[in-house]
Amino acid sequence: MERDLEKNFKDKNMTVVAERIFKDALDLLPVERAELIEKLFQTFDRSANSNVDAAWAQEGESRIDAYERGEIKASSVEDVFARINQR
Repeated sequence: MERDLEKNFKDKNMTVVAERIFKDALDLLPVERAELIEKLFQTFDRSANSNVDAAWAQEGESRIDAYERGEIKASSVEDVFARINQR
């Protein structure tokens, strides 16, 4: 699947170095790719995203409250990562 992405992601504006990094990233596990994306994303100016960050913080608190009321169940981190890595 990752190699299909590589074939479909031919960008004439991408530098040779960026294309090599992209190809190497496709060899990572899905969780590792997600972590890489997050780290790259954090290098951008995020001041414009403060509203989004606040909304996610509120959503997180809402989900914790629902869990504590017994309205939703939780999965272990091991189960979550196992499901992600199976994709």
